[in-house]
Amino acid sequence: MSAHELSTSQLAFPQRLAAAARALLFLAASLPLGVVYLATVPIGALVGPAALRRMLELERMLTNRLLGARIPAPPPFTPDTPVERHEFAFLVAKLPISACAAAFCALPMVLFAELLRRAVQGLAGSSLYVGPWPLATVAGLVLLLLAVPAFILSVGALCGTGSLMSRVSRRAFESPTTVCLPVREALAQRLGDRTLAIAYWLPERELFVDERGHPVTLPEPGTAKTWTAVEHRGSRVAAIIHDAELQARPELVEAAAAGAVLALDNERLKADLHARLEDLRASRRRIVEATVQARRRIERDLHDGAQQHLVSLSIDLQLLRGRIANDHTAELLDEAIAKLGKAQSELVELARGIHPPMLSERGLAAALGALAHRSAVPVELELSLDGRLPAEVESAGYFVAAEALTNVAKYARATHARLMASDAGGVLALEISDDGVGGADAARGSGLRGLGDRVAALDGELTVDSPVGDGTCVTAIIPSADASA
Repeated sequence: MSAHELSTSQLAFPQRLAAAARALLFLAASLPLGVVYLATVPIGALVGPAALRRMLELERMLTNRLLGARIPAPPPFTPDTPVERHEFAFLVAKLPISACAAAFCALPMVLFAELLRRAVQGLAGSSLYVGPWPLATVAGLVLLLLAVPAFILSVGALCGTGSLMSRVSRRAFESPTTVCLPVREALAQRLGDRTLAIAYWLPERELFVDERGHPVTLPEPGTAKTWTAVEHRGSRVAAIIHDAELQARPELVEAAAAGAVLALDNERLKADLHARLEDLRASRRRIVEATVQARRRIERDLHDGAQQHLVSLSIDLQLLRGRIANDHTAELLDEAIAKLGKAQSELVELARGIHPPMLSERGLAAALGALAHRSAVPVELELSLDGRLPAEVESAGYFVAAEALTNVAKYARATHARLMASDAGGVLALEISDDGVGGADAARGSGLRGLGDRVAALDGELTVDSPVGDGTCVTAIIPSADASA
């Protein structure tokens, strides 16, 4: 509803006088137009829907210009698109509605005109009479004073009639086919611009975002696109990005924006929520990436530092062993060399558990194959992985498989396990199943629960299906395309 409809009673008198004048012009134009509509609409099948559409567009423009209704432009139509029933009814009812409105406004206007004419005659010294009283100067002044409230009544009647006619026209132009459309699609139809986009303003961050919360850059002046700001109660709500050709008819965009401002404000709140969720996802991804990088750094430090020192010490001890003839001392050195070899093996396993070099160098398929080969339980391997995936996705998939196979070896009492992995449609799917005793609960173990958090940080999902006595199946679904983006 426009400002004209909302607050004509609160306008200053000069503004109300201007509104009354525009309403009078609207009524003066409506009567002959109503006659044309009434004569033309019954033969609408002959003149065609295009002619009726032009009449409706003329009516919309007059209502917007003279009554300030700001009725949005209708959606684009093909020449053969039929006119709807309520539009037919509006064109047919235009003449009787306008005639009733004109008659209602004419009564106080005629009274005012007659009082003013009689007052002028009295002040001019006319010898005419009003009943038994001559139109002398005193009577003329009295009639002039009575003309003032009649004039105010005429202005009020015109303003009220204009507001009523504006609401009737707006109701007639409401299209039931677009009421339930999303705000962007509805605006695109109203303005006839299928490429229209909406950027929502987030005041706390001082940037525009789309409906998914992603930042939006507004088009620069002089390009094929331009934008129109949308405000509500003095605050910026959004920006409508549209074809630059619509800039030549700004009233269309402003009218469409005014009609959708509340919906845009609601959509802005949703966009703000999406932006916050997107920030949360990005933060979780950064944590996962930082964890992966830290694991790689620790693995390199162990490999290049402590592991190399142990290898060097083992070589020194072996050289020393060859120079000692004492059997007891040689036996002690053999034990020390054996313990050192065991420490080296444990260190290698520790480094591999932190971040296996094979995963970084050869990818997830090779790393999963190595896992299956080292498993204490026979593992049937089914891999359908083409090429490399994002590092954080490969890392998450590897550690899901490693933790699941470790649990199979430690707790499942299984004789056979199966590891399946595929990458199709931008999603990495992992499934690790066994024929063990089942009864696993991810909520009670920190290992699977931590893996679930890692997978969730990549917008994935980890599920554990482990009925008692019927084995365990761990499934991980990780979007690989989103992580790459």
